[in-house]
Amino acid sequence: MSFNIFGRVFRFSTWGESHGPAIGAVVDGCPPGLALSEADIQPWLDLRKPGTSKFTTQRREADEVRILSGVFQGRTTGTPISLMIENTDQRSKDYSDVANAYRPGHADYAYDAKYGFRDYRGGGRSSARETASRVAAGAVARLVVPDVDIFAWVSEIGGDAIDPRNFDAEQIGRNPFFCPDARAAARWEALVDGARKDGSSLGAVVECVASGVPAGWGAPLYAKLDSELAAAMMSINAVKGVEIGDGFAAARLRGEDNADPMRPGADGLPHFLANHAGGIAGGIATGQPIRLRVAFKPTSSILVPVDTVTREGDASQIVTKGRHDPCVGIRGVPVVEAMMALVLADQKLLHRAQCGGD
Repeated sequence: MSFNIFGRVFRFSTWGESHGPAIGAVVDGCPPGLALSEADIQPWLDLRKPGTSKFTTQRREADEVRILSGVFQGRTTGTPISLMIENTDQRSKDYSDVANAYRPGHADYAYDAKYGFRDYRGGGRSSARETASRVAAGAVARLVVPDVDIFAWVSEIGGDAIDPRNFDAEQIGRNPFFCPDARAAARWEALVDGARKDGSSLGAVVECVASGVPAGWGAPLYAKLDSELAAAMMSINAVKGVEIGDGFAAARLRGEDNADPMRPGADGLPHFLANHAGGIAGGIATGQPIRLRVAFKPTSSILVPVDTVTREGDASQIVTKGRHDPCVGIRGVPVVEAMMALVLADQKLLHRAQCGGD
C-alpha cells in the first residue's frame, strides 16, 4: 500500500523528490468559487523557502508556484487543484557517499529496508524539501477557513527556550528564527551559527495557535480533532513529538488544576478560565484557541563523522556533504501552520456534512 493522501473531505497529496525536476501538490475537495491565484500562495512559500539567511540551507530555490488546474477566471472550480514548484538548484553529486552508506538518523536505511531501492539524492521523498508542497496546499486550505487565525513560532532551539514574559508577536517576523522573544533570538544567532560552523545541527520546538475555531468541529473517538492534528504534525519530516494543550505537563497536575473552569459568558456561551486542554475536549473543539507544540529533531545530514554501515553491511563512517539546515525546525514554522490549516479545513467540511451550517 502507498499512503500519499491526507484528509477525508478536503484532501491533498504531494508528489516529487528533492532532486527531481519539480515537486507539487494536488488538492481535492476544495469548495468551488473561492478566489485563488499564485499570489495567494506565494507569500507562504516565501516564508519557508531556503537560502533566506545563514541559519538555513544555502540551496537557492525561488519556490515559485504554478497553478496547473482547478482554477478558472480566478476562482476554484471544485475540481482537483494541481500545484507545481520547480526544482532549480539541485546538486546531486553532493550525495555520492550517501548512495553507498546510510545516514544515521535519516530515513536512508528505513527506505531501503521497505523498498529495496531508494532515491539517495537528498533523500528523495524523505527530504524536508517535500514540505514546500504542504505549504502550497495549506495556502489553499486557509481560504476555506478565513475566520480562523493561525500563527506559529519557534519557542526553543537546542534546549534554549524563550521567556514567555518576553513574548511579543510582532517580533516573529523581525528575525530569522520566527522567535517572539528578542533576547532569545539574539542568543540563538550564536547558538545556531556555532552548530553550523561545527558542521552539526540543533533541534527545535515550534508552537502553534489557531484562534476562531468554533465549538463543535471534530468528532469523538476515531476522528478526534487532536488525533488528526497529531497525525498531521507527526507526518512532517523531522518531527518526533507533538503535544496538545499542556501535553505531558498535564500528567503532573491534579484534577482541579488540569480542569478548564467555565463561567457564564456575556454572549450566552461558556467563558473558560483556563485552556489546559488546548481548545479540544473529547476530540471536539471547545471554541477556545487550539494550542499545540511540535518537536523537531536535529538535522541528520551533518559534517561531523558518524558511525554507520554500507549497503553491503560493512562498518563505515559517513560525513554528509552538501547544503543543509543547521536547524530544520526554523523553517518548520510555516509547515506547522500549513498542516494546522489543512486539518481545520477538512474538519470544517466534515462538520458541515454531518451537522449542516456554514
